[in-house]
Amino acid sequence: MATSLIPLSSSFLQPLKFKTLAKPRTPPNLSTTRKIITTCDSQNKNTGTSSNPSSRNPNFQKRRKSSKYGTSRRSILKKSFLQEQVTFTARVSEDPQVAIIGGGMAGLVCALNLEARGVKSTVFDTGIHGLGGRLGTRFVEPQGLVFDHAAQFFTADDSRFIQYVDGWLEKGLVREWKGAVGELEVGGSFTQFPSSSPPKYIAVNGMRSLADSLLLESRLANVVRPCWISKLEPLNGMWHLSENGTPRGQFDVIVIAHNGKCANRLLSASGLPLVAKQMKKLDLSSIWALLAAFNDPLPTVNFEGAFVKGIESLSWMGNNSAKLGNGGTPHCWTFFSTAAYGKQNKVPQENIPTVTSEKVKAGMLQGVEIALGLPEGSLPKPVYTRLQLWGAALPKNTPAVPCIFDPQGRAGICGDWLLGSNLESAAISGEALGNHIADYLQNSEADPEEFAIGLHDRPSPLAGHDIGQFPGLTSVGEKQEAEAYQLL
Repeated sequence: MATSLIPLSSSFLQPLKFKTLAKPRTPPNLSTTRKIITTCDSQNKNTGTSSNPSSRNPNFQKRRKSSKYGTSRRSILKKSFLQEQVTFTARVSEDPQVAIIGGGMAGLVCALNLEARGVKSTVFDTGIHGLGGRLGTRFVEPQGLVFDHAAQFFTADDSRFIQYVDGWLEKGLVREWKGAVGELEVGGSFTQFPSSSPPKYIAVNGMRSLADSLLLESRLANVVRPCWISKLEPLNGMWHLSENGTPRGQFDVIVIAHNGKCANRLLSASGLPLVAKQMKKLDLSSIWALLAAFNDPLPTVNFEGAFVKGIESLSWMGNNSAKLGNGGTPHCWTFFSTAAYGKQNKVPQENIPTVTSEKVKAGMLQGVEIALGLPEGSLPKPVYTRLQLWGAALPKNTPAVPCIFDPQGRAGICGDWLLGSNLESAAISGEALGNHIADYLQNSEADPEEFAIGLHDRPSPLAGHDIGQFPGLTSVGEKQEAEAYQLL
């Protein structure tokens, strides 16, 4: 899910003008990358007259406001769509290296599949406490509180993903969640998913533990964290990565395994316009997560996890203590809002105003009361709360391709959003791109264009729960309707 963003200048942006700079000659045998550098000027420097309308007309009113997120979406779009394509012409290294930017499920599985094909990789991730992306778990000490604050559980429907899950089960990394999970109607009416539903899986020590375990035995995949790759620069046949001016290595191929504004900014001046354009087509929801610990059990609760129906401020409530088998007190709950509620109350996630925080927290706790059918004000007061906005929570559309790869720029994208909105889609996408890159690197005589994939596919709307898709898991209401139809 989303991570914090690097703040950029929010000063007023003048109308942009673009010019192309001539590329200086390079010595023979050194030029292995073709790129036209596009720059922008915020003022006309060719004349002594300012291009700022306010200097010519004192009554001019500035209408374009700088973005509250620290940068202008218009400027990012212009940079992305007007940049020239990078084309690598040199052969790849004899011992190629792949950079994977993003350590969620897709990026990690991509690294695993590259290793299986004998290709080295480095995974760069911004996580301070661990890997995982949406496989996030928060540990609160010294109280010993544990919250899964992103992905709550997952199902497996595709045979390729089932193979991964079977391996994780054998290693003791995941187990089946046997607790009562179902749907909760307003007033406290809970209906458990039937026993015929597919198994629901969780990581044994919180979801993040699964991500942290995937590359522990790897020989060819390195992990660098916390690291925020802020620049991609093609030079002499290689991609040069840096973090706020600090070099982070040279690589033959790069993989973008995250999304949202962070990825858009990274790609906006990378020389990968086709890749950047596909990323910008992604539409993401915003969801509030409220972590709350209670000394006493919540009244009337007879479940461990529930999709909440009919309440805008609440779409999911899950008892982490019961799910993870921690027992005792406090009782640690994760509450998620609906996407609609997230959109209505969206603010910069790296700087949430106190008034918004208090409003959302009160609204979500009130939603818990209503969902459980409790009298107003009777919900026990939590002894611990933490509110988080997932500003780029889950995809709302998908191009329905397993991965994206630009062979000219030697860059690809993997992620759940390319196929769906779930852990299974993320793993399948990472596997597809890892194998695709290995094929590309190991078939140097083939036409590079044969390896182009997903660069022009158009996205279509994506259905699912507010907190994602769960392959094979059918809504209780939908299942009852289907059974009634079969009886006709």
